[in-house]
Amino acid sequence: MEDFQSHLDHLMEDLKGMDMYSFSWGSITPFTIWTFITLIVVFVVVWVLRSRISMVPRVGPVAAVEAAVDYIKREIGESLLGAHARQHMPFLLTIFFFILAGNLIGLIPGAKSATGTMSITVVLAICSFVYFNYSGIKASGFIHYVASIAPAGIPPGLNLVVWAIEAFSMTLRMFSLSIRLFANMFAGHLALGLFAMMTSLYFLPLVHELSVTNIANGALAGLWLLILLVVYAMELMVAFIQAYVFTLLNGVYIQLATSEH
Repeated sequence: MEDFQSHLDHLMEDLKGMDMYSFSWGSITPFTIWTFITLIVVFVVVWVLRSRISMVPRVGPVAAVEAAVDYIKREIGESLLGAHARQHMPFLLTIFFFILAGNLIGLIPGAKSATGTMSITVVLAICSFVYFNYSGIKASGFIHYVASIAPAGIPPGLNLVVWAIEAFSMTLRMFSLSIRLFANMFAGHLALGLFAMMTSLYFLPLVHELSVTNIANGALAGLWLLILLVVYAMELMVAFIQAYVFTLLNGVYIQLATSEH
């Protein structure tokens, strides 16, 4: 039991991310380092593959990137934004590939997911909030956009109350975006860590001493390992789903901000 508690405490500290360097304005954690690594990976991959894109269908990483771009463009850009999709695609694709890369890198043993910490998901949500409001102001003008937050046709006086409620609801999008992404990724990493911990706790005694009890525990370790592999496969799927959902919601918010009210 003591071994389990110590391993659990270590897992929680690892998921939390201890400060590596502290400054007056904040601190640098392992998540900070892996966020920059994620940015570099996305930039390098896109920069290398962009020169290999051609009209002739290809296979491998180039085909995967082209398929992802085409899917986001078709299912989110053109489906939600129509003729204005092209001007918003750079933002949507940047969001998608950064979150996807962060999610996938976080599944590498020893690595950290940029989306596994609340600070990063909050920054992503703030960027989304600023962008869709900027797009709405650019599309209809500041005065008209601010006034259109409340639906038209509401009696004077009541429209101010409705406007305040709608503005507050719009602000809550930042929290819903950040919490949704963080909670899903953190829960997945916690599950992986717990199953990996149980596998090691049941298997390591067999390495140190060969006995009937340890052999039985070793068999249980195989079961924990099987569950770990299943959860890992599910997390691979979740990595893509969460990147898509976050991008989809951004497309919806941009559509709402730029459409005629």
